Amino acid sequence: MRFSLPGLVALGLFSNLAKPAASDWARWRGPDLNGISSETGWQAKWPDDGPKRLWKARVGTGFSSVSVANGKVYTLGNSGRGRGDEKDTVFCFDAATGKQIWSHAYEARLDPKYYAGGPSGAPTVDGDRVYTLSKRGLLLCLGEADGRVVWQKDVATETKAKRPTWGFAGSPLVIGDTLFVNVGARGTALAKKTGSILWSTGRESSSYSSFVPHVRDGRQELVMFTNDAVVAVNPKTGGALWSYPWETKYGVNSADPILIGDKVFISSGYNRGCALLQVSGGEVAKLWENKKMRNHFNPCVLIDGHLYGFDGNTGRATFKCLELATGRERWEEDSFGGFGAVQAIGKKLLIISNDGELIVAEATADAFTEISRAQVTGPKCWTTPVLANGRIYCRNSRGDLTCLDVSEK
Repeated sequence: MRFSLPGLVALGLFSNLAKPAASDWARWRGPDLNGISSETGWQAKWPDDGPKRLWKARVGTGFSSVSVANGKVYTLGNSGRGRGDEKDTVFCFDAATGKQIWSHAYEARLDPKYYAGGPSGAPTVDGDRVYTLSKRGLLLCLGEADGRVVWQKDVATETKAKRPTWGFAGSPLVIGDTLFVNVGARGTALAKKTGSILWSTGRESSSYSSFVPHVRDGRQELVMFTNDAVVAVNPKTGGALWSYPWETKYGVNSADPILIGDKVFISSGYNRGCALLQVSGGEVAKLWENKKMRNHFNPCVLIDGHLYGFDGNTGRATFKCLELATGRERWEEDSFGGFGAVQAIGKKLLIISNDGELIVAEATADAFTEISRAQVTGPKCWTTPVLANGRIYCRNSRGDLTCLDVSEK
């Protein structure tokens, strides 16, 4: 059985896990933390020149996705050029007009290393607060209305956690009054109102993924990648509940695990591949493993027992469909020019290509079935597009943020 977050709340489990409004996208991977939107009433079929562009903004270099809540859009970017003047900026825009409502900047290195650099994690909107994590471990709590600093903490320095090669990339997760970030061996938990550290788990380098909450056998757990394993931790203590070794070149485990009842799908790039695991108590068994899905950056989406995502290895990537139960490849599409990212809306896929083409396709295992395609921005696009409230938001690495109207008239 697959447990959705609404199901967990109905069971009285993780009952303090904040649930954003149905059509908002207030955190990384959306309301159910699975990359799938339940939004209806949007146009999947576009004219030849694509959907209408409502507005465009410059947000600086980076790969941070957008979060959308209460009529506002949030993201991050870096304004530097590697000359010692670098700053990260958290932006808040009016979702309908693109008017900047507020911004908050802080000193932060661009840190390019075989890529453009800039922040990677998405903002998390929780009530009247916005939380962000920088590549160097600065955690911010900002007022949602005006961007004022409620508190800030250099989590990496305070916990003495080693910074991974490409910087911290996971997005903050709020459950009740607790804030979780992937800093340290198995993450760090803080009081969301004050920033006080509740627990930390060692100085070892972290991975680049985010926490995924789950309930297994009536027990709450947070599942995440470390730099050499997939692990579940007790959200109250940070103690390990189970783990499975998963070593990847350079310690790059970026794509969040996908949880399906007692099973866990994991995938990594650098030719590591993917696997389906089964967890029983504290024991983990491998059901299958292959190299047919190598998620270098972004995780797949799972729809009707099939995985859809980018399979790539050091520069070259194709879009694929895999059967979850067996790992069998159902189809492969190579028209996207390299890496990209995907969001699902019901039974449809919203895909952005490396070169800035936006594609809508059916989520079917029979064959790649394209509905619409349009050039909406320039390269390089590794950031997940977001559909929220009839608008699609796309950004590229240089910081062009584009809002498109796909609402039904």
